[in-house]
Amino acid sequence: MIGWLKRVLRLAPPSGRALGAAGERVAARFLRRAGYRLVARNVAVRGGEVDLICVAPDRWTIVFVEVKTRLSHESTGRPTHAPEVNLDARKRAAMVRAARALARARRWTDRPLRIDVVAVEWSRAGEHVVRHHVGAF
Repeated sequence: MIGWLKRVLRLAPPSGRALGAAGERVAARFLRRAGYRLVARNVAVRGGEVDLICVAPDRWTIVFVEVKTRLSHESTGRPTHAPEVNLDARKRAAMVRAARALARARRWTDRPLRIDVVAVEWSRAGEHVVRHHVGAF
C-alpha cells in the first residue's frame, strides 16, 4: 500500500521552486539519454547562471543549457504560453555572457560552444513533455 501511494504522489506535478528543480532533473535525464554528458549544474558566474553544462554527443562541443519549466494550460486551467517564450533579449544576453565567462575560466575557448534551450511542460497527471532547441541563440 505504501509503495502505491509513493507512486501516486510522485506523479503529481511539482509547484513553485520545486517545479524548476524537477524540470532541470527531467532535462538532464533527457539529455543523458540523447548522448550528452553532464558536466555541471546551476553554475553561477558574474552576470548570469547556467542551468546545465554538457558535452555534446560529438564529445567535443560544450553545450550551455537553459531549462524553462511550466505547468501546461490543462494543469493551470488558464491559457499559458510555451516555457521557452520567456527567454527575452536580456536573459539571452546574460546566458551569452555567462557562457563566455565559463568558457574562459574552464579553458574551453578552443572548442565549439553552443547554447541550447530545453523546455519542460508538466500536465495535471504529472506527465511531462520535453522540447530540445539545439543552438537556440
